[in-house]
Amino acid sequence: MPQKKLIQNLNKKVISEIKANIPIIFLSIFSLSITFYYGYQGVFPLDSFLIYDAGYKLLNGFHPFKDYWSITGPFLDYIQFFFFKILGINWFSYVIHSAIINFFLTIIFYNFLIKLSLSKTSSFIYSLSIAILAYPSAGTPFMDHHAAIFSLISVLFTILAFKNNRPIYWFLVPFFLFISFLSKQIPSAYLLVLTIIFIFIYKQTSSPKNYKFLNYLILGSVASFFLFFFIIIINNIPLSNFFTQYLFYPIEIGNSRGSSISFDLKNTIFQFKFIYFSLIPLILISLIIIKHFKKLENKTDLIIVIFVILSVIVFIYSQIMTKNQILIFFLIPFCLGVSNCFIQKYFNNKLLTGFILFILILATLKFHIRFNENKKFMELSGVDLNIAVDAKKISTSLKGLKWISPEYSENPMEEIQLINYAKEKILMDNTKKIIISDYQILPSIIGLKTAAPNKWFDILSVPGEENKFFLSYKNFFLEKINKQKIETIYLIGEKEIFLKNILKSGCFNTEVLNEKIKKINITNCLE
Repeated sequence: MPQKKLIQNLNKKVISEIKANIPIIFLSIFSLSITFYYGYQGVFPLDSFLIYDAGYKLLNGFHPFKDYWSITGPFLDYIQFFFFKILGINWFSYVIHSAIINFFLTIIFYNFLIKLSLSKTSSFIYSLSIAILAYPSAGTPFMDHHAAIFSLISVLFTILAFKNNRPIYWFLVPFFLFISFLSKQIPSAYLLVLTIIFIFIYKQTSSPKNYKFLNYLILGSVASFFLFFFIIIINNIPLSNFFTQYLFYPIEIGNSRGSSISFDLKNTIFQFKFIYFSLIPLILISLIIIKHFKKLENKTDLIIVIFVILSVIVFIYSQIMTKNQILIFFLIPFCLGVSNCFIQKYFNNKLLTGFILFILILATLKFHIRFNENKKFMELSGVDLNIAVDAKKISTSLKGLKWISPEYSENPMEEIQLINYAKEKILMDNTKKIIISDYQILPSIIGLKTAAPNKWFDILSVPGEENKFFLSYKNFFLEKINKQKIETIYLIGEKEIFLKNILKSGCFNTEVLNEKIKKINITNCLE
């Protein structure tokens, strides 16, 4: 009897725990599932296959900065290597990467709102929105999404650190900023400056004075750098390569882009109007807090509200600088969720809360339809996704992926035939070869054990001849080609420009296989 009673009590406790965690269980399943679903809908070859090939390169022992030129973060490459190593090289183990990042953001955000004293129901609604608007727009791993998401997580932990002053939060602030930086240089580089400024303000205004939290900030920073240098050292990656490829050359790109960006109303205001609109409650709250500032015993709320507003401005500025499709609409549930917390604290006005939830639902539906359903981020707006073809026609490793891309939006089968023709020709070639193409799934499908000396080939990743880093790139490219004893380069698409002034004139022969594919024999170019 005692044993039976113990089992009954245990069962009741388990059932009670499950009931209490139903929101987290649902959010976990939903955030994973929605990313999986949209990760299998359409492709934008240049972006969709970038990290796929990087993970495959690492499986073959090729490391970023050391063996292939990379101006984007190595964090994604190594994480994708891990998933390929565990789950095999296939589309499922590719999309699970982005799905898990979406899951982490959703659950962290839910717990963040709970810790800000928002109800479970409201926290659930805002977290559902962030799960919809964060990673599903791309579906597959992409450096801009990783960087923005990890930066936001760092912001969440900074806010919790200001509010609760717990050591773990202070430790995680620099850690997530660091992995955001190792995903892409911005927005973390700008957020770092902002965060340092606000930590200093927090230190000056906190009462009683307690600087113990600085130890955990330093510890988090040291742990991050230790992990970075551990990877650098064990893989013999030259630090000079890292600085050139990931810091100095991208700064050059940023300076060039910054001078060419038009900060007009369309670029800076209209395309972000919903994000700005979601900031209005926070701005009003900050004004009210300022009005009663002298009466407040705890000044932390004002620090948090202004930090949130300025962080969002940093995200918007970074988005403008990237000149890509907008991906930061998941800031809307973040802003509105934080607004709800402070409205509940200072006003407890159900009408205001209801209005904020209405804006949230409206924005979530709008951007879900535009970016997830209509695939605007993938340049597939207006495309009939129903005519997509199962990518298993290319390889069984891509089974389930509905293949349709912007260039062949009216006839995806034509593109698949092109890829299969290229695959057939390359498989018949017994020379040592590399492929330069946006179809970076090809090396893994074919089973190439060589690697192109660049992560991807476009006008940004390859320095132009007039650029001061061109000679560094050229020497790096030729060194890796010679080291692998590459005899043949296959070009698919308009990629000849990226060999211009790299190979010596007259040392190579070009064979045109069809209007899209060229075979270049570079045997006489090898040193």
